[in-house]
Amino acid sequence: MESCGGSATRRWGTALTASTAAVAACLPAGPAEAAAGPPGVTARGAYLLDSGADRALWGKAADARLPMASTTKIMTAVVVLDEHAGDLAQQVTVKQSYRDWVERRQASTADLRTGDRLTVRQLLYALMLPSGCDAAYALADTFGTGDTEAGRTASFVAAMNDKARELGLRDTHYDSFDGNSTGGANYTSARDLARLTRHAMRNDLLVNVVKSSGTQQKAANVNRLYTWYNTNKLLGSYPGVIGVKTGSTRAAGPCLVFAARRDGRTVVGVLLNDPAGRYPDAAKMLDYAYHVRTPLRLRTLPPGAHED
Repeated sequence: MESCGGSATRRWGTALTASTAAVAACLPAGPAEAAAGPPGVTARGAYLLDSGADRALWGKAADARLPMASTTKIMTAVVVLDEHAGDLAQQVTVKQSYRDWVERRQASTADLRTGDRLTVRQLLYALMLPSGCDAAYALADTFGTGDTEAGRTASFVAAMNDKARELGLRDTHYDSFDGNSTGGANYTSARDLARLTRHAMRNDLLVNVVKSSGTQQKAANVNRLYTWYNTNKLLGSYPGVIGVKTGSTRAAGPCLVFAARRDGRTVVGVLLNDPAGRYPDAAKMLDYAYHVRTPLRLRTLPPGAHED
């Protein structure tokens, strides 16, 4: 376990010579015993960030490089919103290759239908709520550059890595647009992912997308209504939660990026590879951040909704 001041020995040793204000700047406010962090978090990597103050609250192996599964899609959305904000109304035609990708990878899907036209804004809902890898493919193919789909999607992944460097994410690298790693080089750290999410949640559209428990979106060219449910069960189950993204693969284990806004404070948390319980662990971390104890009863997804 870590905190922003390092090990417990260094923290309390420093306290003997540092001012009370300096120690308070490092530790979250609350009872003295809170310095130990939230109890029993089993994730391999975890991090808790006071987003408004940009202040570390707690971490566990926060800089370990770990697979991130579909939490990759946060960066997919960031590249679209940061670099192509003027194109949200652009219509994208769904190609059979997007569906074939999902089928080959046995990946999560928004069940986009070949030939349907959806706007980029609609595809962001398809990307972030049901964790549609077909939507991720559509966005990468649309905004990448090159003469072939392979070239365009590869250039989009390169743009994701460029954005990671721009944001100073030193322990992050992408080799896919959706978290289905093709070369085993799709990784991040809990700290980096929290910092990315802090950046992402400055975009009002993305906040509106990820805090939606469900949406219905109509194709532009056919009479087809898509219904997508958010895979994040923490929404509606813990007061103040406003997102953000689930993820799960065999290599990454269950992952969760979450954010909440209570009492004027926004907190971002990350759990990477948490097979014992990402949602209860997220609730423990939020309780720690807000100095409360909150009963957790998870929202049940509708029948047929995708779980990621």
